[in-house]
Amino acid sequence: MTFTAASLRELHRIHRQLSDLRERLERGPKQIKARQANSAAAEEKLAKAHADSKAARIAVDQKQLLLRSGEAKIFDLKNKLNTCHTNREYQALRDQILADEMANSVLSDEILEAMERGDTFKHTIAEAEQQVAKGKEELAKLQQTVRAQEESLLGDVARLEKDLREAETALPDDLRGAYQRIVKVLGEDAMAQVEGESCGGCHKQLTPNVMSQLSMATVVFCKTCGRLLYLPEDRTPMKKA
Repeated sequence: MTFTAASLRELHRIHRQLSDLRERLERGPKQIKARQANSAAAEEKLAKAHADSKAARIAVDQKQLLLRSGEAKIFDLKNKLNTCHTNREYQALRDQILADEMANSVLSDEILEAMERGDTFKHTIAEAEQQVAKGKEELAKLQQTVRAQEESLLGDVARLEKDLREAETALPDDLRGAYQRIVKVLGEDAMAQVEGESCGGCHKQLTPNVMSQLSMATVVFCKTCGRLLYLPEDRTPMKKA
């Protein structure tokens, strides 16, 4: 089978450029998906901050109700001191008042601490809101950029696909089937340039016979990886007599 190395080089160039363009086309939606995930995570963080803040406010309200209830109880107990008939009864009420006042003091401290945490939640919510806004802005910019690039990339892909079809028309009939099979399997790696005396794809050393065939402008498949081999531009094969 004969086919010029220049033709194989051109086919390989087109395949590699097409692969790069298609990878870039796929990269855009992946980047958008990743940015959407980040944005969703920021929104979840904000929702959690709001939920935590609400729970903290509810806890403060409940403690304040308990505090007011405790204060009312102490007030009633102090009123009862005036109606005590025995020292024992009086002392029992005093002990109860002291215990309730201690409990209320602890509760007051807890309420103050909870209110301070509420201020921390406000800061956390503000930061989370900024992250959400930033994430939405970055996502919108990325989507716009990807859409703009996609139009250009699709145009380049269409142009190269046309170039590829034209380049493939030069394939000899006895090579076309093998070429299509290896391209289906390896894609852009279906061809490899010879590097020294090795396959540029799998880097296995080529036999003297293979090198001789290549120097005679004969199409050769690498016996190790199956790639179509071609000589670099500075090693032009000898023309057959």
